Amino acid sequence: MKPPGNYLRSRGISDRATAAPQGVRGSLEKPEFWKNSKRYYDLKSYWQNLFGLKVYKLSLDAGFTCPNRDGMVATGGCIYCDGRGSRLRQNGPLPSIAEQIAAGKAFYEKHRQAKKFIAYFQTYTNTYRPAAELAELYREALAQKDIIGLSIGTRPDCLGPEVLDLLAELASACHLWLELGLQSIHDKTLRLINRGHDYRCFLEALEAAAGKKINICVHIILGLPGESRAEMLATARALAKLPVDGIKIHSLLALSGTALGEDYRKGLVTLLKREEYVSLVCDILEVLPPEMVIQRLTADGYQDILLGPRWAGGKLAVLNAIEAKLAGRDSFQGRCYQGKDDGDDRGH
Repeated sequence: MKPPGNYLRSRGISDRATAAPQGVRGSLEKPEFWKNSKRYYDLKSYWQNLFGLKVYKLSLDAGFTCPNRDGMVATGGCIYCDGRGSRLRQNGPLPSIAEQIAAGKAFYEKHRQAKKFIAYFQTYTNTYRPAAELAELYREALAQKDIIGLSIGTRPDCLGPEVLDLLAELASACHLWLELGLQSIHDKTLRLINRGHDYRCFLEALEAAAGKKINICVHIILGLPGESRAEMLATARALAKLPVDGIKIHSLLALSGTALGEDYRKGLVTLLKREEYVSLVCDILEVLPPEMVIQRLTADGYQDILLGPRWAGGKLAVLNAIEAKLAGRDSFQGRCYQGKDDGDDRGH
């Protein structure tokens, strides 16, 4: 996952990365290449090692929707999604990508003394347009001062050949992450939450993107309706065997205005307790490869419409509890990692 040198050097960034050994099995000692004080390889440390400085993500809303929202594969969206989009979208017409980046930079430069940034196309499905239109948006972001790369959130069913070719071209010129929403490897769960795609679709998209040498981050949700602890761990173990470079993990949230929220109000949905979530996250971290970048361990935001679990509103407390639990186990990410193999944990 070394950044392309020419583009980054043009932005005043060194391309001398700290190498992370690939596919190392579980160890009795914390990996030295993390160069951090945590018990997992967090995104902040990864970027510090890669670029030699702190890098911040700027969240962008480019006005996308989703194919399970507009009727292409389903309607209504995922049962846990409130459908409002970003706060910018709620406030009126969206500013341009350049304007959104300028506002985000101004905030982080003032409050964090930030110097370099990743443009994060976050809201909804950010590859759900023709490749030519996507190219304009992505290149507008890259043209802004101090933007050293892209992170693009999307779904596995919105990655056609032309889109993947575009992403591969960009990845050869800048630091790029493709963030794939999976949530679960179990098809019964994907149908229940109205994803509109199955696990095989994800595997095919992953194989195609990994073949383009694109950095891939996968999103999963813990506590989805009907899933056992064993099934949630099966999702993590499956991803540990696949060409996945990063992961985002968070608990299922019941939000007002969503189908899941209504079921929660009626007492039809049980959400994870904090202790259950923390323990499960630690179990998952232990089986993941030590070089997999942990981009998120808990959700935040949504305070105005969060029905439950209430503990999810305390992000720092959750992160501290995860760190404390790992310390209590004298454990860390990758402690029980078994290496890549040819096995395939299929959803069912």
